[in-house]
Amino acid sequence: MRRIFISDCEGPISKNDNAFEITKHFVPKGAKLFTLISKYDDVLADFLKKPGYNAGSTLKLILPFLKAYDVTEKDIEQFSAETLLLLADSKFTLSYIQKIAPAFIISTSYEQYIKVLCEALNFPYENTYCTKLSIDNFAITEKEKKDLKEIVHELTDLPPIKIPQKAKNLNDFSEETQKIIRRLDTIFWKDISNSHLSHFLSDIIPIGGHQKAEAIKDVIRRMNTSIENVIYFGDSITDIEALSLVSEKGGLAVSFNGNQYAVKNSEVAVMSNSNLISALITDLFCKSGREKTMKILKNWSAKTLKKSGLNEHLLSLFLNTYRENLPKVQILTPENTDLLIRESNAFRKSIRGEAVGRLG
Repeated sequence: MRRIFISDCEGPISKNDNAFEITKHFVPKGAKLFTLISKYDDVLADFLKKPGYNAGSTLKLILPFLKAYDVTEKDIEQFSAETLLLLADSKFTLSYIQKIAPAFIISTSYEQYIKVLCEALNFPYENTYCTKLSIDNFAITEKEKKDLKEIVHELTDLPPIKIPQKAKNLNDFSEETQKIIRRLDTIFWKDISNSHLSHFLSDIIPIGGHQKAEAIKDVIRRMNTSIENVIYFGDSITDIEALSLVSEKGGLAVSFNGNQYAVKNSEVAVMSNSNLISALITDLFCKSGREKTMKILKNWSAKTLKKSGLNEHLLSLFLNTYRENLPKVQILTPENTDLLIRESNAFRKSIRGEAVGRLG
């Protein structure tokens, strides 16, 4: 039976948060601006569930500000090439996986970044889904630039949006945070949406949330198979729908150094500083299917792996890399989910840095 490997990009394959890094580099106080808008994105997607809104839409909400500071597609591509930071063993892993299964990347990242990454990994760009971006085609006046720069100053002076741990709706947020959210609502869904700049919001379709699930369905149609044959690796809020779809349809949903959103919607939580673990789990899935793979992962140990029928070269490389101190792999249960969320969040930050690790 033909199995399919599908993965998110930033997190399971690379350490970057490319859009965050672009904004930080080109916009004054850009890190603070991006973090604020990213948290706002989490609120819209996870709490308010704004109709027609996809997680990952931070990538279009920041575009007017990038344009105000004259960022071009060439700037984005060149910056992406200069700052590309791959997770250890990603090139070997994707090369190995492509020999045993059709492989696809579904990413919220801008296409300029994904093209750079594909070139570095010798991965076929036609097997990727990502956010198409033609920022050069958008017109902007000098007055609009000035107005947007003033908004940047205003937003970067605001305190951070704080999402209470057990919040269920907006009423559970502090009044200060609710006020910030209302201000952002006005900026994006009234001021910008009703202006010449509305094309930034209407014409860009980030590949996150529902769009990632649709991309998986497109892969299935292309490969003439079913979702039960898919193994999917994700790490963030943009992967919720993809992970849930694969899990519900009998495939294997894996959180790779995931945050709380990814862990909660996965069947397996992985914490690793190397992508070799993805090759190993994918090899198991391709040879043995979901149930046997889950059984092996449940009894995760070097002894179990040696009896699993894994590719000998891959297993030897993996065990020589880690010896007996294997990366953490654990099946999610109602009893261990909260603990794994805390552990995975902490490990995520240790691998990708505090600023990127905190993002949804």
